Amino acid sequence: MSENQQHTLPAESSAPSQTLPTHPTDAQRPLLTDEQLAHLPAQHPLRAGTAASSPMLQALTGRPLSHRPVWFMRQAGRSLPEYRRVREGIPMLEACLTPELAAEITVQPVHRHKVDAGIFFSDIMIPMKLAGVNVDIVPGKGPVLDRPVRTLEDVRALPELTESALDPIREAIAATVEMLGDTPLIGFAGAPFTVAAYMVEGGPSRDHLRPRTMMHADPAAWHELAAWAARTAGQFLRAQIEAGASAVQLFDSWAGSLGEGDYRRYVQQHSAETLDSVREYGVPRIHFGTGTAALLPAMHEAGADVIGVDYRLPLSAANTLLNGAVPLQGNIDPALLAAGPESLYAHVDEVLAEGNAAPSHVVNLGHGVPPTTDPQVLTDLVRYIHEKTAN
Repeated sequence: MSENQQHTLPAESSAPSQTLPTHPTDAQRPLLTDEQLAHLPAQHPLRAGTAASSPMLQALTGRPLSHRPVWFMRQAGRSLPEYRRVREGIPMLEACLTPELAAEITVQPVHRHKVDAGIFFSDIMIPMKLAGVNVDIVPGKGPVLDRPVRTLEDVRALPELTESALDPIREAIAATVEMLGDTPLIGFAGAPFTVAAYMVEGGPSRDHLRPRTMMHADPAAWHELAAWAARTAGQFLRAQIEAGASAVQLFDSWAGSLGEGDYRRYVQQHSAETLDSVREYGVPRIHFGTGTAALLPAMHEAGADVIGVDYRLPLSAANTLLNGAVPLQGNIDPALLAAGPESLYAHVDEVLAEGNAAPSHVVNLGHGVPPTTDPQVLTDLVRYIHEKTAN
């Protein structure tokens, strides 16, 4: 189906509409306390009142909703022809660090799909790059470090990220927030395990064997490296929040390679450090990983307010693991985006029904948008979810 073709949305199914449990005072409860608001600049959307009442912020904080909000991981990217046009000939990291370009790319899917939030266009390697580590995104391969970090001496030679180095991020966020208006912006960072694992491997990996070995063979080096990654991720998130992001997501794409014992012993404290570094602002903190069904309680204990669930685990099962107390995000299988309307919308109805079990539910994919996705499929999907869940 071409970009401009339309299809008729499926007829209303018997899947339950949104029936989120609420309390009479939820709608009146302030999103942030005065103390939390005092940490934000006066023009921040959560102080100025432009984002606090949005469906996205309401869902992330477990409040009553006008409709189930939706955004897509990797919604700003290769699936959009307008993205490919503006990125032509520009390397990935350069695009991320060009404020006006990063802002334009971030708002492209909001304008096209009418999603309920923008996700800041960046990369988990950006804090590392800004700190002075020699890393690049190699087309067709992914992030590659000039020199892997595999010894305690390597770790202690790493440069620290300075606040001034984050100025392009602040500029990009400020421009994005202005363009988004009432639509909130979600900031993000790579979680310490995933970033540190990349640094040990020196690039992409199928099994993440080297970092998992390092944890046990040289725990001192591992913990210092993970602490470095946690610090830089925290600085990155703080800069985004102070410049206007209304929520943040910590993305742990490789955490599914760990058992719960290793996660708790070698990773949880570092994710907690990153999440705690932005606690004073009071903005919702989402924690998402792939293949992390066994880790969800530990990920929540690290300090997340919202848990992202990948497509492998039903939301009702995630809700049970988290004792029915945590807002959930997810978890449409990205493979269904190309499976045709009948299969896709039947699956979406199941996801919406599963999400009814949680205190609140933000609709998302169970991973990122595939680059081959027809943009019209996403546009129609957002409209369907909004209409299906409208109160």
